[in-house]
Formats: sequence, structure tokens, C-alpha cells
Amino acid sequence: MEIILGLVVLVFSAILHEVAHGYVADRLGDPTARLMGRLTLNPLKHIDPYLSVILPALLILSGSPIIFGGAKPIPVDPFNLKDGRKDMALVSLKEPGTNIALAIIAAVILRAFPFLTAGFIGLLLVTVVNYNILLAIFNLIPIPPLDGSKIFSLVLPEKEARMYMSLESVGMFILFFLLLFPVGGFSLSRLIFSLFTLAHNLLGI
Repeated sequence: MEIILGLVVLVFSAILHEVAHGYVADRLGDPTARLMGRLTLNPLKHIDPYLSVILPALLILSGSPIIFGGAKPIPVDPFNLKDGRKDMALVSLKEPGTNIALAIIAAVILRAFPFLTAGFIGLLLVTVVNYNILLAIFNLIPIPPLDGSKIFSLVLPEKEARMYMSLESVGMFILFFLLLFPVGGFSLSRLIFSLFTLAHNLLGI
């Protein structure tokens, strides 16, 4: 039951994450997502078999301390945006911002109505908090193609930003390597867990 609930929450949180991405891009001048019919909550338009189902299910079943996944990425054409890199950073910031907002809303409901914690609604709200915190933290990691990389690239000179974003094709391999193997005493998994714990404490959950 918890696995199914986790997958459902993860998928719909990821869908809201992507829709927010497309909506902001549309407001900033790029109608690509809207013209492709992606500004909808219909899961059939967003589910990616690997990112939305297989990967998170394997992580949950394996007992992984870090659970993540996603919906089919919404396309954004930066050439349509009014201010290329700046607007791309704003679009990318909106995605984890949506997850943070969902986590805060669920946490506020739990704290306002503590009697809900014992039943299914309580389990649902806690799952919403947990998965949205993880999605926000994960997507803010500054490794291309994650949202954090678009935000970080804004502080780099244009030439260096292009070189940095060119890592997008190998970024996920770098990410998984850092998640699995500490480098020079740095553990990305430990950092994510520490930020997750801090967020939990701030939300009072």
C-alpha cells in the first residue's frame, strides 16, 4: 500500500513540477509546452515509463534511502524566451518551488489537524511532504540537466555557462556516480539526507 501510495504521490508531484515549468515558460514567451498540449494534469501526457514508474519503484523496493523519479520533461525552447539564460533560470526555479510549496501545504495541514496523522490521510500528507522535499532537493543539485544547473549557470560568464551546460549528456552518469561513491570525503547522498532532515525539522514534521 505504501509503495503504491508513494508512486502515486511521486508521479503527481512530478507532473505538477513539469506543468509549472511549462506554464512559466509560456508566460515568458515560449508556447512550446502549451502547443504540445502539455499544460494539463492528465497523467497520460506526462508519464515516462522509466522515470515515473520503473526507477522509483526499484528504489522503493530496494530500500534506498533516496527516492526520486520524474515525469516526461516538458520541452522549453530558450530562443523563444525574452531573456534567454535569465528566463531559463526562472523557469527552472519554479519547478522545485512548486515541490516546496506542496510540502509546506501538506505540513501545515498536518500541524493544524494533528488528529489526521493516525489514518490514511495522515500517511498521504506525510508522503506528500517527504517526496516533495526530496524532489526539490534533488532538482536543485547543480548538475546538468537538473534545474539547479540552469540556476547556477546564470552566475557564470556566457562562455563558461555554455561549457558547463554541455555536460548535460553525461550529467546523469555523474549524478549517479556521486550518489553511490563518496569523493574526497564528500557524500552527495549524505548531503541530501542532511538537507532532508533539516527541511523536516523546519516544517515541524
